[in-house]
Amino acid sequence: MRYAALILTLLALTGPARAAVAPQIDPQTSLGVVQQWIYNYRVKPDYAHVPAAVRVLFHSQMFKEPENAGIYLGFIAGTIASNPPKAEQLVNSFFPVPAEDEWVIVRAVAYSGLPDWRNLLRRIAPKMRERRVMIDGYLNGSLPTLAEIPLEETKPGMLDRMRATFTRNPFAKEDKKLDTRLTFASNQDLLDTLWGYYFATGSHVPIMRIVEMLPWSRSRDTIDKLTVGSMARYTLASYAVRDNALREFLRGELARRPEPVKTPLTEVIQAADTVQLSALRRDAVAAVEELKTKGSDSRRNLSLWGQVGVGALALGCVSAAALGQVAIGVPCVIGGATSQGLLSFWEKQQ
Repeated sequence: MRYAALILTLLALTGPARAAVAPQIDPQTSLGVVQQWIYNYRVKPDYAHVPAAVRVLFHSQMFKEPENAGIYLGFIAGTIASNPPKAEQLVNSFFPVPAEDEWVIVRAVAYSGLPDWRNLLRRIAPKMRERRVMIDGYLNGSLPTLAEIPLEETKPGMLDRMRATFTRNPFAKEDKKLDTRLTFASNQDLLDTLWGYYFATGSHVPIMRIVEMLPWSRSRDTIDKLTVGSMARYTLASYAVRDNALREFLRGELARRPEPVKTPLTEVIQAADTVQLSALRRDAVAAVEELKTKGSDSRRNLSLWGQVGVGALALGCVSAAALGQVAIGVPCVIGGATSQGLLSFWEKQQ
């Protein structure tokens, strides 16, 4: 019955398939309905109603804060990738798009992984003239696609560090530049993007990328890696609780993964099998506290960790696993903002 009601809602949004103009958004449409539809999409794809669902997201201003929109961006990118022959038709159906949200379409096309995504982006570029700089960035390679973003920055070797030491002018004033390089270790919204792509496609490619982040849940070197690693471990377990196919896939990965991945992956599977998610959360909190009190393994300035508090860890909130909870508060992996964790989200999907 719920699925039937959802279809009726989306049909009301799309209107007749042959309509010449984009249908109006029904202001009474619940964002929660669309969120539940997104979560279940991979089980029963409903390609025809993707445009209506995306218009609800735009209408609900879900892209107002880009760092919190990763899951929806990933979903749009995944739907574009899921049907290459109709990809251009789908993208054109999103327009008109609010000018401030055009970046979503640009990035979703680039992140889709379509073999012909560059030509698709060129063809729709005239509709987004104010995003010319961003479009050119993806076309010329200065902005990376989702598949091109590295897990973390490559650390310089001993020779590179010695060369930098001896060639640097000790009296020269160094200008500090804004670091805009993208890595999964330093941009937590990319984890959400991978989950959104999975919801749209059911592909295990984004899941394998998330699995590669699991060793960071044991990192004692940087707060970013520890946070992202903890989020990866927690979200994998959270979704695997109710997704048997995902749980079986993760089980199959155990034999193929090296020990640094195998240990936390075993924890994920055990937590999902027994619905013991709170243990993962407690472990993450303890790891952060240890990092704060003892400092990093590389013995960086301890005063840095003394300044890390709950406010600084707010970015550790799991927006992906809290799909459907946006309006009432996002549970955090580390920080203690919500005591019930993510189980309340699962209840809303029933």
